[in-house]
Amino acid sequence: MNPVFDVAVIGGGVVGCAVLRRFALGGLRAVLLERGGDLLSGASKANSALLHTGFDAPPGSLEVACMQAGYREYLAIHERFGLPLMRTGGVVVAWTADEAARLDAIVAQAHANGVADVQRIDLPALYRREPNLAPGATGAVEVPGEHVIDAWSAPLAYALQAIAHGAQVRRRCEVQGGERERDRWVLATSQGPVEAAVVVNCAGLHGDHVERIARTPPFEIRPRKGQFVVFDKPAFDLVQSIVLPVPTERTKGVVVCRTAYGNLLVGPTAEEQSDRDHASVDHDALEALIAKGRALVPALADHGVNAVYAGLRPATERKEYRIEALPDRGWIGVGGIRSTGLTAALGIAQHVAALHVDHFGPLRGDVEPIWTPVPNLCEARPRRWQQADPGEIVCHCELVTAHEIDAALSGPLPAGDLGGLKRRTRCMMGRCQGFYCTWRVMQLAAGRLPDGPTVALAA
Repeated sequence: MNPVFDVAVIGGGVVGCAVLRRFALGGLRAVLLERGGDLLSGASKANSALLHTGFDAPPGSLEVACMQAGYREYLAIHERFGLPLMRTGGVVVAWTADEAARLDAIVAQAHANGVADVQRIDLPALYRREPNLAPGATGAVEVPGEHVIDAWSAPLAYALQAIAHGAQVRRRCEVQGGERERDRWVLATSQGPVEAAVVVNCAGLHGDHVERIARTPPFEIRPRKGQFVVFDKPAFDLVQSIVLPVPTERTKGVVVCRTAYGNLLVGPTAEEQSDRDHASVDHDALEALIAKGRALVPALADHGVNAVYAGLRPATERKEYRIEALPDRGWIGVGGIRSTGLTAALGIAQHVAALHVDHFGPLRGDVEPIWTPVPNLCEARPRRWQQADPGEIVCHCELVTAHEIDAALSGPLPAGDLGGLKRRTRCMMGRCQGFYCTWRVMQLAAGRLPDGPTVALAA
């Protein structure tokens, strides 16, 4: 007989992984159901990897509450997981008189949100901090608490800790429907029925489709595409801070920042589209991003582009989180988690757990956590290739060793597809985009990636 779970979490993005962890730490029998071949198969795999203070979030909103709770918890636990924290700080830079006139309001909003260290700085201070910025800035605001993190390793750590506390993760397990029978849900999945007392919908880009299992969805997912340009590693030192624009009503605008992997990032765009599964890159948009980056940091003209990518954000018709419990249905819907979801994930998990306590019963008490550190992918801390005996280096662009690839294909949650292997190791993601290392990576992964690429392993 199939086991009956206390909670089934639908969706293996960063929010789903954080929610699974929270319930597992609370002693509940929890399962995560992800339709993709690995974690982060949807919106969570492509973002700017920033840890936000919530300084510019709507005051009094659920979004700012979850962001700040998530921010605090990440700071409290990241070292136990071996997760990076690049304390870069941020600067909001105005380039016109109109933008400069809005800076005081940005400071006031930050203070209303409890981010008291946000302040105006004068232009000499800005250019001392960021000497490579283009001339012509008209004003700036310093946001010391904005930081850079590793967006791929954090949800992996959350899921591994959940597994260590008895949770299950089922990949390639698409939820196709469900019925409420007495005191439990019977979910129809591509791997057979799954029974759970409570379902938490963290399906992201397909959140409104999944919500129809329980009710007519009160929100509509309207995917918003963001394209990014990643400059080569020598560009890393051109900025010290996260350089933020003065936001508009529609978008937070284009950011220039370092990445945890040693590159410089410019993006994102903000483009609405109907396709929920495919985020294509567009030549004209990417050229515009490159031009924007070089306008902001002229020295980027001397640096090439390492990679480009695009991601989708599960925006809805309203700019707010849509999290609600249905007490008579044994259901919690988590929708509208946009670009702030990486920061807010741990806070959303706290909020969802509180909704469970209020409507469906208490957790069984927090236990002493089993910590599940993940391999370091961040350039700011020592990596495997720098150890005394690193072994074979397979990917020379990103300095990924055979040991790291083998470790990513092993353990309680091995990489489930090639994308998952890349996100666990950085292999095939450097300047050559796998041109030189794909063959060797596929040799090492042969027979270990379900539905993976097939290669002839001739000697």
